[in-house]
Amino acid sequence: MAIENIDQELCTGCGACVDSCPVDCLRLNDAGDKAVVRYPQECMLCGFCVVVCPEDAVQLSAHKSAPLTVSWG
Repeated sequence: MAIENIDQELCTGCGACVDSCPVDCLRLNDAGDKAVVRYPQECMLCGFCVVVCPEDAVQLSAHKSAPLTVSWG
């Protein structure tokens, strides 16, 4: 998995990480107040979610268990 964790203590639910994800693997939870990882297998390790998070709540792993997707056909 590429996204290791979204710290629920730090997350304010602003949605910046959700909006920045080009492959839509992050979502807000059912209550709409915290970001959660819904599709970790889709993560391409772009790091946009880490860059835009104002609270530094998103943590990426340095490895991925599946090959990276570098282009779409």
